[in-house]
Amino acid sequence: MISYRLISELDAYLIAEGKHYDLYRKLGAHRVREGSLDGVAFAVWAPSARAVSVIGDFNEWDTSRHPMDVVHACGVWQCFIDGAREGQRYKFAIWGPDGSLVPFKADPFAFASEMRPATASVVTQLDFDPTEQWHPIQHRAAPISIYEVHLGSWKRRPEEGNRFLTYRELADQLLPYVRDMGFTHVELLPVSEHPFDGSWGYQPLGMYAVTSRFGSPEDFKYFVARAHELELGVLIDWVAGHFPNDEHGLARFDGTHLYEHADPRQGFHPDWNTFIYNFGRNEVTNYLLASALFWLGTYAVDGLRVDAVASMLYLDYSRKSGEWVPNRFGGRENLDAIAFLRRLNELAYDRHSSCTTVAEESTAWPHVSAPTYLGGLGFGFKWNMGWMHDTLAYIQHEPIYRKYHHDQLTFSLIYAFSENYVLPLSHDEVVHGKGSILGKMPGDRWQKFANVRLLYGYMFTHPGKKLLFMGNEFAQASEWNHDTSLDWHLLGDPAHAGISHLVRDLNRLYTQTPALYERDCVPEGFAWLAGDVEGGVIAYLRRGERPDDFVVCVCNFTPVVREQYRIGVPACVRLREILNTDAEIYGGANVGNLGTVCVDEIAAHGQTHSATLRLPPLGVLVFAPEFA
Repeated sequence: MISYRLISELDAYLIAEGKHYDLYRKLGAHRVREGSLDGVAFAVWAPSARAVSVIGDFNEWDTSRHPMDVVHACGVWQCFIDGAREGQRYKFAIWGPDGSLVPFKADPFAFASEMRPATASVVTQLDFDPTEQWHPIQHRAAPISIYEVHLGSWKRRPEEGNRFLTYRELADQLLPYVRDMGFTHVELLPVSEHPFDGSWGYQPLGMYAVTSRFGSPEDFKYFVARAHELELGVLIDWVAGHFPNDEHGLARFDGTHLYEHADPRQGFHPDWNTFIYNFGRNEVTNYLLASALFWLGTYAVDGLRVDAVASMLYLDYSRKSGEWVPNRFGGRENLDAIAFLRRLNELAYDRHSSCTTVAEESTAWPHVSAPTYLGGLGFGFKWNMGWMHDTLAYIQHEPIYRKYHHDQLTFSLIYAFSENYVLPLSHDEVVHGKGSILGKMPGDRWQKFANVRLLYGYMFTHPGKKLLFMGNEFAQASEWNHDTSLDWHLLGDPAHAGISHLVRDLNRLYTQTPALYERDCVPEGFAWLAGDVEGGVIAYLRRGERPDDFVVCVCNFTPVVREQYRIGVPACVRLREILNTDAEIYGGANVGNLGTVCVDEIAAHGQTHSATLRLPPLGVLVFAPEFA
């Protein structure tokens, strides 16, 4: 064995400070040349270990063949193995502080791993400096419509043993589909390596390893590059709140609670049976921060959707009295996690100015999407979980009872501009016995589909960016099953095909109508016109930056045609009907206004003018003004 120093004094200092944001270039396994020898340099952080060695294909998994040297007080061990090469499997053998051998550990910084259920890391060389790529415009005045995807079940190959599609197959099939449907972004459920398919990636162990289920790192790079060629943004779900307790992973990594907090009241998640990162330890937050920058830089993804932020923010999250430890001020806020999230967002936007970050935060924590210099957490956007839950609860009521729950429909506009919101109809709403979006709808078959069209029309005209989980775009009838493909055969049914056509047109209407997105996140972009509780009708304006740039949106939440229904509107000559969710092409009955409606100089609803409309049952109408 040859002594090789991959870790410099500066590296050691930055690791101890928690500020080595290119740490993945140093720790892990890296092909190097030492003198005339070609091999692999290995480095691992295990500060409490008594001894560490590398085992793998290159030494017949013998723990005595390649011992590592601890080279710095920061606790990093390293060695160079002559003849080790790319594609070989390896792990670390670690003896804890009491001298006992802990279960063999996979490399926390590995760029690739074996296909589950095997758990070894794989020596993999990456190009850390990708060529310049197209990136989407993702600020809050831009149109953002996201297609959320679980890569393992969008489509499978049943004729080939129900196998997954590869990253390259998905690039060539999924991405053109997303583009054709009019979405601006594709969001991937976690693609970090994870041991259990049923976690959907939300219990990852390889924070630097793209999952081998669908191919290699180079294949994933191809996927992202192909998305950019099609002018699609790529967001990935990124999980920094917890990690699974699999023995080959991070748990008690060097025989001590290294990555997880030692106190189970702070370091163990009772809901998910997982460990919680110790956000108060510099080296641990460094591990996570460098991971975020790694995905944004090395793979050129366009943003991170951070999972389960609420579980990170609150020390008493899902805990009873006496099961949590207050912070130093006696409060329930996790001060270390707050500091971590703020630093995450500062680094992400500083180093990758075109990126965005999105928080899945389910409480009323203030200023999640406000800049850190204003006291916020610094995220670009926040999922509007309140809108999702209230709207779905409202629309599941039979129309005759909806008037008693009208506040569930309108409450979201009280707080709609307190954050930069994304409106999600996500995977969380079609699992664990919740059924499908279609299955939630009341009424007969026609009414169920009409209610889905109504829901989507309301969603795409409500302030906020948009997110639909795969299958929702054609009204998948059954609950999502991660082990099988979506029910693509349903597109042969005109009712399901009509929903698909509507979503395509809604995306195009949204992305091509500035009034529907320019002021998504400010109150000047929205104004109520009418709120008819008894009649089940709401009407509102969406406004763009220009004074004459507006659209009129009218939603009828009852199965009754409303004739001669007067709505107040801003001054104009005519209203042109640019969307009708009851159009026959979408599966509706073509109840509408024959394209245009004249505007009368009759005041109504606080406006100087008004128009009488024919409202379709369970339908949404969108009108654009025409001026003389």
